[in-house]
Amino acid sequence: MDRPLRLISSNPLDQLARTLEALLVVASAPLPVEELAAAADDDPERVETALGLLGERYREGRSGIVLERVAGGYAFRAAREAAQACGRLFERPVQRGLSQAALETLAIVAYLGPCTRPEIARIRGVAADSAVAGLVERGLIAEAGREPGVGGAVRYRTTPLFERVFGLESLSQLPRLDDVGEDAGEIRERLEAVAERRGA
Repeated sequence: MDRPLRLISSNPLDQLARTLEALLVVASAPLPVEELAAAADDDPERVETALGLLGERYREGRSGIVLERVAGGYAFRAAREAAQACGRLFERPVQRGLSQAALETLAIVAYLGPCTRPEIARIRGVAADSAVAGLVERGLIAEAGREPGVGGAVRYRTTPLFERVFGLESLSQLPRLDDVGEDAGEIRERLEAVAERRGA
């Protein structure tokens, strides 16, 4: 039987854990260990240890919220058993189903980004304006500068929210194109063709 939830002690590590807990509650995005250490004015190794304490307290099946490592940092999320109740309370735009066009565009930006709308359109074979605008509105992609030269096209990259929504610690955890299926060859050829044009 699990012990009651508690994190009350005068020991300095528990005090650090409470500070980290507060920082994670007020944060609007996942926080990496280095940022947590700077805000708590403490050593990164001690922060890692204190996060372990929090992870045990806030784990799936023991608490209504769960501490997870995602998008290169740490963040709280609702426990799976509370997902339906949270969904009834409010609907987040990023949780509504994405269209096929949006999913294709998101995949291109995730694998090739930062990339421009014209590049996305060349890969998909159709205009990408609407899909890009929708993904920006949902917070899944964001502007990442412009192509060199006067009037250069805006480049887009995925956001930490994308990684959080899809449960990725970083983009390196995306599936390899070899594992995608039959269309992987064609997808890779299109991506490589655009990448070559960009390098020219």
